[in-house]
Order: sequence, then structure tokens, then C-alpha cells
Amino acid sequence: MSAFSKFNTKRLMTGVTLLCASAALSACVTQAPSFSEGIDFREARYNEISAMRSYRECRDHALELDREAQSKHDPAKYLASARMIEKCEAQLGPDVADIAVDERMRAYALTVQNNLKGGDIEHARENLDKFSANFQGQDLYYADGSSFVQTMEVLLGKRGAGSIGRYSDANVNTELKSELRRVRYWERN
Repeated sequence: MSAFSKFNTKRLMTGVTLLCASAALSACVTQAPSFSEGIDFREARYNEISAMRSYRECRDHALELDREAQSKHDPAKYLASARMIEKCEAQLGPDVADIAVDERMRAYALTVQNNLKGGDIEHARENLDKFSANFQGQDLYYADGSSFVQTMEVLLGKRGAGSIGRYSDANVNTELKSELRRVRYWERN
């Protein structure tokens, strides 16, 4: 083989190798997400943020009513606060139902308490049922470690009145248990 043909063969092999390598590398490139997918994600995220911003503004107004109710001992303001939080939750919509769950749980628990404080026991019971349905298996705890759900069940009469040890197995504040037992004793005697 002459030097010239050796050089051409080498050159030809290098060219073929480069061609194969570029073909192989082009096969590794993945398709970039389409421009509309990015826009759809951003739009959905913007809608979530916007909905939560509106929810928080509404909730903050309801919490202000709650503070006024506490300072003035006004049952009507407790009820107004509870209704406003219910409205805030209803306006949120199903698209953002999984966002800020703890925050929303605390706010909705306040509707149960405020209906109770405002004297609307039936509405408090309904909201406790909604709380349990919307936040299945979840609970809140007071500073003393007692359960919100169980405390409200006891206060709203949702625990069986005939059950033995009606309050003993409930995770309820001990002072509340004692007071309820005292009331029950005087009702019977």
C-alpha cells in the first residue's frame, strides 16, 4: 500500500468515526419540554398563589373579628368570624385543596369553636363533621396536649352519653373533664 492510500484510508476512517460519533451523540439529546408546558405550569402556580393570597386576606379579616369578639365578649362577632372563615374556605376551590393544609385546619377549627362560643351548637356540630371529613385522620392539639377533635366531640355531645367512662378515654383537658363530670353528677342527683 502506498503512502498516499494509507493517508486517505486514515482520513476516511477518521471521517467515518466522527460521523458515527456525531450520530451517536445526537441520539442522546432528549427533547426539551415544549414552551406551552412551562407556561401551563407557571399559570397553575400563579393561580395557586393568587388563591392562597385571597384566602389569607379573607382569613385575616375573620381573625380580626375573632379578636374583637374575645375583647368584647360578643357572641355575634364570634358567629360572624366563623361564617367568614367558612366563606374563605368555600372560595378556595378544589384546585388548591392540598395547599397549606395545617394553616387551613387551624382556621376551620376556629369555625367550630366560634360557633360554639356564639351559641350556634348545631352549626358547630356540622362544622366539626366537615372538619373531620376534609382533614381525615388529622387533629390539632391545644397547648396542654389535649385533642381538638375529641374536646369538641365532648363539648358538642357527639360522644355517646351512655358509654362507660365517657370522658376517661378522651384526650381532653382534665379541668374540662372534671367540670363535665360535676355537671353530670348534679344533673342526676
